[in-house]
Amino acid sequence: MLNTLSGRFLILTTIFVMLAEIMIFVPSIARFREDYLQNRLERAQIASLALLADDMIDSDLEEELLENAGVFNVVLRRDEVRQLMLSTPMPLDIDATYDLRDGTAMVLIRDAMRRLREPENKVIRVIGAPVQEAGLLIEVTVETEPMRDAMLDYGVRILVLSAVISIFTAFLLFIAVRALIVIPIRRVVGHMQHYAASPEDARRIIAPSASVTELREAEEALRAMQTELIAALRQKDRLAQLGTAVSKISHDLRNILTSTQLFTDRIGSSEDPLVRRMAPKLVGSITRAVHLCESTLAFGKAEEPSPTLTLLTLDDLVADVLDGERLAVGDGDLILSENIPPQFTLRADPEQLFRVVSNLVRNARQAIVASGDNGEINVSAYEDNDNWWVEIADTGPGLPPKAQEHLFTPFQGGASKGGTGLGLAIASELIRAHGGALELDRTGPGGTVFSIRLPKGEEI
Repeated sequence: MLNTLSGRFLILTTIFVMLAEIMIFVPSIARFREDYLQNRLERAQIASLALLADDMIDSDLEEELLENAGVFNVVLRRDEVRQLMLSTPMPLDIDATYDLRDGTAMVLIRDAMRRLREPENKVIRVIGAPVQEAGLLIEVTVETEPMRDAMLDYGVRILVLSAVISIFTAFLLFIAVRALIVIPIRRVVGHMQHYAASPEDARRIIAPSASVTELREAEEALRAMQTELIAALRQKDRLAQLGTAVSKISHDLRNILTSTQLFTDRIGSSEDPLVRRMAPKLVGSITRAVHLCESTLAFGKAEEPSPTLTLLTLDDLVADVLDGERLAVGDGDLILSENIPPQFTLRADPEQLFRVVSNLVRNARQAIVASGDNGEINVSAYEDNDNWWVEIADTGPGLPPKAQEHLFTPFQGGASKGGTGLGLAIASELIRAHGGALELDRTGPGGTVFSIRLPKGEEI
């Protein structure tokens, strides 16, 4: 019962209703005491009428009248004259006097609670106003024990009735909560369990049907989440299949490039000056392609190799990147420049940093060429106390909004038509492996700037 929403609601409702009834109980007891004493005054006034009708009544009749009224004596003040109407011996002295004519609510509650706390039988004097304006005041003396017993009996009946009302109210609320909240929640939970059994089955998506606004919003949110999850699972499945295909292609391509590498070694022994000058760059490009295939195979196994950090001269690496891109530009009007301090060194994995810089420069070159305008790509570097910084800036048309929104998300951040968005995602991952970050500083019609931050600390 305590572990269920409806059970806790039932218990709490019962407790709260009982607390409310207890708050009502105190003034009710005070009101009952006042009515009890007022009733004794009225009975005593009626008993005194017999004496007014006949000045002389025998002692037996007087005792019977007082016993029926529940008092020991009756004093009636008429026309400023205080007259003892009926009297009988009192067993105790008068302990206190209570005037009901000017008793406030707080005073009545205080006197009632005090009487409940005192079980001893006492005699009290009670003063009140006669009914039907039959005098100025009427005064009687009564015992407290019968009044206290009546108050306790009334209190017990009030508490029992309160308990019955609270239980009945809680039961009705329990049924209402189960019908309006618990059962719809269980229905939603059932849908979630049913969907969890086969999350790729679109037929298991919940159809919102709750009439309660909050529950309907929960069902609609669940439907949106299930729809997005199905799309994500399908995309991941496609990515897994694509990864398998890429791994197979990379495996075969690596073997082909390895054989090609052997032929380029033979070309390197040529006597032709142009061939001797270009052969090392060709060998370097093929070597990087072999490494890329090997890294792709490792990435397909979720085993991207950690970077091997070494001190390298950045201007040599950037020169290789720009020379390769100049061959791709051909006769196009595109300026490739660098602004790197001489002998600027930093700690990074040479192959992985080459891939990152090459990817960023290639993206900039493709964007400028696609725009049909002239442009410039500049690679610069600087350092501060904690980091090395490499910036790749271009004067291209800027990144489209969709590419900015999913900049480093595979298959969603492509900046050009037909692009996959893998380049930036892989570049960001490689830089994160160095302990740094690849960030987009700014982009727009005036150009785009990417910055690479590499920490100087030795630990990654």
